[in-house]
Amino acid sequence: MQNNLIIHDVGLRDGLQSIDRVIETTKKIEWLDQLIIAGVRVIQVGSFVNPKVLPQMADTDEIFSIINQRKDLPKDLVLTALILNEKGMERAIQAKVGKILMGVSASETHSYKNTKMTTAEATNRIITIAKECVAAGREVQVSIQSAFGCGFEGRIPLERVLKIAEKYLNNGLRNISLADTAGHANPKRVEELFTKLKKMDDNSELACHFHNTYGMGLINIQSAINCGVKYVETSFAGLGGCPFTKVAAGNVATEDFVHYLRREDYDTNINLDLMIDLAKDVEQYLGYKLPGYVYKTGKINWN
Repeated sequence: MQNNLIIHDVGLRDGLQSIDRVIETTKKIEWLDQLIIAGVRVIQVGSFVNPKVLPQMADTDEIFSIINQRKDLPKDLVLTALILNEKGMERAIQAKVGKILMGVSASETHSYKNTKMTTAEATNRIITIAKECVAAGREVQVSIQSAFGCGFEGRIPLERVLKIAEKYLNNGLRNISLADTAGHANPKRVEELFTKLKKMDDNSELACHFHNTYGMGLINIQSAINCGVKYVETSFAGLGGCPFTKVAAGNVATEDFVHYLRREDYDTNINLDLMIDLAKDVEQYLGYKLPGYVYKTGKINWN
């Protein structure tokens, strides 16, 4: 297995945006601290979106303001956040976000439900915004959502996904994530898409984001890793689910993925016990069982 694999925990954003209640800022920062202490070094803190649409993300500016005042953060820590438009870009730059995330949906139906724009309109807009972020000295990751299928439209043509990726690459945007928003991916499709994408530009830095809607998350991640994916986006306790897709379901749990990698003799430098403690803490706080497995079953002990 490649030795430059990076886990990007998206629980504080993708995980919490699907929770009905608004989580207090102090609790989010507590969970962020637990992720940092556990050794996670790329963490998605929130999104700069309209608080009337996603009140769960209304305190993202405040969290970055608090965290940015700290002097004891690990030097290799990268805090990320999602934006949808120019206003979000301005807020993210002001907040000194380490890496700014943005993307478009390959599904016309999902794109309109999420952004009120067609895929083509959203692509042109995101590329313009991404280039402005780069010009402002910010690291950027662009994504293609519903890349493997859509709950509304079903199978998404491979050519449609690659066309968006080609536009990204032609504009110098090489950190590209393929997101399985609806959880429709399978290993064959994952391998096909990531292999073709890698051939388009061997210098690209690829990321994957799989939802576990149909229980295929971990095997899809392994297929992506086999194709040279560098960043794997997972969520503590398996929280997650896009509120604008047809069937919202959680991400692969970070602690489950770390457990899997350790079984494969791959050292993530992430403390699995602390990740399990975090998942248990989140379960206790929310008051119901979460999608993750290892925090409930316990880890397999090995020498």
